[in-house]
Amino acid sequence: MRKPIIAGNWKMYKSFDEAVEFVEAVREAVPSEEKVDAVVCAPAIYLPTLVDIATETDLAIGAQNMHFEEEGAFTGEISPAQLASIHVDYVILGHSERRELFNETDEAVNKKVKAALAHGIVPIICCGETLEEREAGNTEAKVSGQIRAALEGFSADEVAHMVLAYEPIWAIGTGKTATADDANQVCGAIRDVVKELYGAETAEAIRIQYGGSVKPENIVELLSKEHIDGALVGGASLQVESYLKLLEAGANA
Repeated sequence: MRKPIIAGNWKMYKSFDEAVEFVEAVREAVPSEEKVDAVVCAPAIYLPTLVDIATETDLAIGAQNMHFEEEGAFTGEISPAQLASIHVDYVILGHSERRELFNETDEAVNKKVKAALAHGIVPIICCGETLEEREAGNTEAKVSGQIRAALEGFSADEVAHMVLAYEPIWAIGTGKTATADDANQVCGAIRDVVKELYGAETAEAIRIQYGGSVKPENIVELLSKEHIDGALVGGASLQVESYLKLLEAGANA
């Protein structure tokens, strides 16, 4: 039985005071980490403070992106070593907004995954197709290609401890959601890729999230599906009440 993981992706939202207020409000209310992994991926400038507030609670703090180099002349970037130094637990890598808006390549995602693992940070590796690709019947080919590139060069044990996130681009922030059956089918296809590359045991161990207009109203049905082990959540993770409802659903899945 894979433990569900619910990760909020705040993107470029919330002031510093709002972020602090949120984490203070939820840190003691999240379900036990024995039942569900609760994660908040916040803007980088808030991370040190939020990590401190969440220390010794069942709430984990994650980053939304990072560079793959240890250090260097990369103005505006943040290294994995810097994230590790403030005890960040997770990092989102290869999100479609990074790929589409900032020209992030499969090769860069792979390098970032390697860097994250080297510093003990769990990567949440994103994949997903556009509406045009979906309508052309290319969903599984697109997603499979992204996953194969991201996982190249790792051991089965390393892969087993990663998190994958299927986020159809057409469903992010649009109010549109893939049906639970459709999401499960693609997540199952992703698991099949892992099985092909690393074997059945690794495929059964790795957790695969669904993301794309996830909210309290649809989370229970999504989590009831065989291959969906959690959610990467945007808008519904910005409010305390809805975030806690998502976690409750995860704990009871």
